[in-house]
Amino acid sequence: MPDQTKPIGVLFMAYGGPESLDEIAGYLSDIRHGRPTTTAVLDEITNNYRQIGGKSPIMGLTQAQIDGAMAALNPPGEPARFKAYLGMRHWAPWIEETVGQMIDDGIERAVAIVLAPHFSSMSIAKYQQKVKAGLDLYRGDIEFSYVDAYFDADLLIEAFADRVREAIAEFPEDERDDVHVVLSAHSLPVRVVTMGDPYQDQLWTTARLIAERAGLREDQWSWSYQSEGRSPEPWLGPQLEDHIPALHRERGVDKVVSLAIGFVSDHVEILYDIDIEAQAAAKEMGVTLVRPPSLNDDARFTRLLAELVEGQAAEAGWTESDVRPASAGEPTMPMPAGTLDASATA
Repeated sequence: MPDQTKPIGVLFMAYGGPESLDEIAGYLSDIRHGRPTTTAVLDEITNNYRQIGGKSPIMGLTQAQIDGAMAALNPPGEPARFKAYLGMRHWAPWIEETVGQMIDDGIERAVAIVLAPHFSSMSIAKYQQKVKAGLDLYRGDIEFSYVDAYFDADLLIEAFADRVREAIAEFPEDERDDVHVVLSAHSLPVRVVTMGDPYQDQLWTTARLIAERAGLREDQWSWSYQSEGRSPEPWLGPQLEDHIPALHRERGVDKVVSLAIGFVSDHVEILYDIDIEAQAAAKEMGVTLVRPPSLNDDARFTRLLAELVEGQAAEAGWTESDVRPASAGEPTMPMPAGTLDASATA
């Protein structure tokens, strides 16, 4: 029987990233499960990181998100009910080692949450597997309760919709009706979705809710994937750096807001893939591209994290709290057939 007087652990998990250019080879090796990385790929990715400052900002940004959530979970002057931990999937502090620390600290119950709103067997499920691997490795017996997804949470939708409105407002007032909004997320292999993975439908639900909340016309926004992997199999598309020029050629779009809704903080997929690569593709076509700030430590997002943790702990029967994050809409909206018929890329 867990000791009810002990704090509930909260394991916040993120992807991880290199803290210097010297760490990139090891980081890629972890992502590739030890398979060798070619010199050409290593040089290319090192150059990408060099252009965004020589490191990933994800560690500091993730810690700021955790700090904001914990300030709400453990109000000043009250006994601390929750104890925070940070584990990264592909870099230090590794999830497995963090689980080991939790065991050493005597944690018996814990909520685990990934700082990514959409569930996939290729993403969230992999984090949860690493938690279980940590328990096996360190022979622990922590009872974990997992937050699987929060793609339709009202606070998430409002924070993203605000980003859209603020970015459109950067254009002259008489041009704002002509601004086209592209919502995007990290691509996955096509086979993942064909196997029934919920990732794409959850993304589409988030995108629809954001567009509605931001007051966009149906013809004023579109969907794109980005940051596809390097394996030879087909990946979900279109890719952002292809989609923006296509909008210009086919529809005459020359003003674009690009918002990545699958990410909750700045990292290379935003700072390089959007701010440099997609921006270059837009400029070549004479398209003005505005990328609003990522959520990072937005107060609404950190409040949402706190509500998710509080609600999950209550669902597990560990607290009597009635706090639950509000949903912004209907159940998951499947992406309509034909939306991406020509968008898979090899």
